[in-house]
Amino acid sequence: MTTTRNAKEIIAERYGKVGTKEREKFHEDAFSYYFGEIIKSRRKELNLSQEGLAKIVGKKRPYISRVENGEDIQLSNFALIANALGLTIELKEG
Repeated sequence: MTTTRNAKEIIAERYGKVGTKEREKFHEDAFSYYFGEIIKSRRKELNLSQEGLAKIVGKKRPYISRVENGEDIQLSNFALIANALGLTIELKEG
């Protein structure tokens, strides 16, 4: 008979318990991926190429690719790209 496990248990097993370096790295990577997907989706919605977006924000196309792949997102550049795509960023205390 198999036992049922929830997502929190599986994540803890694979990426460490909350508060560990491994878990924090997983959390950062997950957010970077999520933000990259939002940027890619909006760019495509606006029918912009990576090259076109790069020109608007003063970056090179490979940088936009890295951002969309969740590899290189700095807050200042994320805000610049989000603004160029007509996205807003809302920070909340939580």
